[in-house]
Amino acid sequence: MAILEGEFKGLVPKKVLVTGGAGFIGSYLCEKLVQMGNDVICCDNYFTGQKDHIRGLLDRPNFELLRHDITFPLYVEVDEIYNLACPASPIHYQFDPVQTTKTCVHGAINMLGLAKRVKARIFQASTSEVYGDPEVHPQKEDYWGWVNPIGPRSCYDEGKRCAETLFFDYQRQHDLEIKVGRIFNTYGPRMHPNDGRVVSNFIMQALSSKPITVYGNGEQTRSFCYVDDLIEGCLKFMDSSKEFAGPVNLGNPDEITIYELAEKIIQMTNSGSQIVFKPLPQNDPRRRRPDITLAREKLGWEPRIGLDKGLKKTIDYFEELIRERRVYGI
Repeated sequence: MAILEGEFKGLVPKKVLVTGGAGFIGSYLCEKLVQMGNDVICCDNYFTGQKDHIRGLLDRPNFELLRHDITFPLYVEVDEIYNLACPASPIHYQFDPVQTTKTCVHGAINMLGLAKRVKARIFQASTSEVYGDPEVHPQKEDYWGWVNPIGPRSCYDEGKRCAETLFFDYQRQHDLEIKVGRIFNTYGPRMHPNDGRVVSNFIMQALSSKPITVYGNGEQTRSFCYVDDLIEGCLKFMDSSKEFAGPVNLGNPDEITIYELAEKIIQMTNSGSQIVFKPLPQNDPRRRRPDITLAREKLGWEPRIGLDKGLKKTIDYFEELIRERRVYGI
């Protein structure tokens, strides 16, 4: 068993499963859990996850890497489960929408079944997409959302909504200890350079002096949370009382228009890129901003890293990828 030192001294190590652990967010979570002295099993099928993300953990005695697709049952002995497995960018989750729905629904059933068998506490990485194109702003957890159930984004939106249903039904029917966190737009180093998400898109286009593609008129808004802040929120939520199951919004309430974000990234990269406008994708949300009152009250959590600081770290990461020729097609 690992000996805990420093800020983690006195904590009792746990056996923790992280599905999607080689992904953007999952890899940071695995690192933090390992650092805290827990025995961590990282489960990923590498559809979007990358082994490079967790390469620095491979020689740690309290880290284990498992290649597995959670649409199939998994049998391990753990105390906690973080269910993060699912492609999160439209390009990736629309590539195989049936598999995306299976990952959300079958994956949730399999992980909940595992949690029930071993009596583990389980965290579900839900999403702000459960609110759809919201008619309420900012979005609070008691808002039920406005989602198209048959649109091109519904494999992800409705898949995550169904997963939430399953989690709360398992809680009611089997007294399972659940945590449902609705994650809003998260960014930072290790984002996939070609995943189609707005932060990575704009940075890569700016660094390669290509036109910045803004969909619609650019007046739609998003609220961006740096990955370190999100990880802190997830850990605090998992360690909160059994009675507080959520759902709880985990995101940064600072709102910015997409056009303003494009201008900011052009300025921060000293790019000569021009902004061009393209048609807005179907069902793309017009406004997105979390109300994090519940997270503040129940978890004592709120983001601390501002957008400029977070973007600087993310830009530095993509600049390094380009220097090392680890990015293609730019």
